[in-house]
Amino acid sequence: MIFSSLVFLCIFLPVTYILYTILPSLKLKNAALIVVSLVFYAYGEPVYVLLMVLSAFLNYVCALMIARCKEKKKFFLIAGVIVNLGILGIFKYAAFFVHTCNSLFGLGMPEPFLSLPVGISFFTFQALSYVIDVYRGNVEIQKSFFKVLLYISFFPQLIAGPIVKYRDISEEIDNRTQSPKQAANGMRRFICGLSKKVLIANTMGSAADCIFAADLSQVNILAAWLGAIAYLLQIYYDFSGYSDMAIGLGGMFGFHFRENFMYPYGAASVREFWRRWHISLSTWFKEYLYIPLGGNRKGRARACLNKIIVFFFTGLWHGADWTFVLWGLYHGMFLLFEEYVPVLKRVPKFLARIYTLLVVCVGFVIFRADTISQGLYFVGQMFAGFTFTAASANLVWQQMTPWFLAAGLAGIIGCAPVRPLADKIRAKLYQEDQPVTAVWVRIQAGLYLLSFILLAWCMLRLSGSSYNPFIYFRF
Repeated sequence: MIFSSLVFLCIFLPVTYILYTILPSLKLKNAALIVVSLVFYAYGEPVYVLLMVLSAFLNYVCALMIARCKEKKKFFLIAGVIVNLGILGIFKYAAFFVHTCNSLFGLGMPEPFLSLPVGISFFTFQALSYVIDVYRGNVEIQKSFFKVLLYISFFPQLIAGPIVKYRDISEEIDNRTQSPKQAANGMRRFICGLSKKVLIANTMGSAADCIFAADLSQVNILAAWLGAIAYLLQIYYDFSGYSDMAIGLGGMFGFHFRENFMYPYGAASVREFWRRWHISLSTWFKEYLYIPLGGNRKGRARACLNKIIVFFFTGLWHGADWTFVLWGLYHGMFLLFEEYVPVLKRVPKFLARIYTLLVVCVGFVIFRADTISQGLYFVGQMFAGFTFTAASANLVWQQMTPWFLAAGLAGIIGCAPVRPLADKIRAKLYQEDQPVTAVWVRIQAGLYLLSFILLAWCMLRLSGSSYNPFIYFRF
């Protein structure tokens, strides 16, 4: 496991920030960030840190050869794609492929066992985007390997995103500033993300795990819906919380990462949901897979096929299991349904939001299930599980603690469809040139006080609980 949360909060982060701040030049600051990022990753993955460095070096070389050998640049692009996907395939999908072949064809091939390097999908996609952008001429070639290594290994977003494109931070690698106000805003954003994770996601996750691990005979309509809603809140606050933490930490060191979530549960269509959910991944697939496949430029039938291909790989990216693939195809089919059934465009906004949330919730049940059959059973019970027994009632009531209810209520309010208002508030809170007035000083002081209270609360929760997994670490 990567650094325990308390070690990270009490030792690693303060030491790293102080060291970074006192170093006199940007060159030394970049070197320090590389070292601490490698230490951060090596603490939990002492062998696979070499794999990450090797991946960075191979992509650095591929990009150099693309820039220098214009007549053979397509060859080196293909080589870079094969190397990246090959590494990802070996470590993430080899056992899945062998298991599938054994099941389909009755073979007895031994299944390889390789532990999954943390965050391999994220740093592989970042490296791929750099090589492809160099090939397209969208970015200048980076001649320094260490700057490429910093881009790929930077610890705030290394293990669970967001996926950062090189062109978004290339200028800041060479020229960025650090200020107390920027650091304070970054820390406040980090604490906000930590609170989402520790206070809401962990609470919801504990209940969801209990229900999904229960005997199927105990799962009726109440238990199924409770598990589905708990996981719906868990995955949003878990992943958006990590993204907030990464954005906040990046800001402390002078980097500006793009937003990865924009209140997706307030979307009025599945299409809009994907514009707001895991934005860095959906834009990556659009830019580097959907458009190269032809996008919507080659007719309606080809556009449909391209979207299905994209969502097949979107599901597969999340994990080596058919539950993820089915989840991806499920979203792809609803996307096509919305596109070719125009009546949905005339549905009132309120009903459209209910429809979208229902589709997303059912999809996440399949995503969370251990097997497709378990997922389909849960979905069936959500709409037809009218068997009420003492065991099923006990399963539900065990989760209904005061803390679960309070965290659930906070979670529902926090992801409500209030995007315009929330965007305005966020812009005001994190605006660096905000004019200083007496009222503004009081508001900021209150927010910082609240942040420190939340930080202390989170540390108390972390010290008393061993349940603290980030869902997206395994992707």
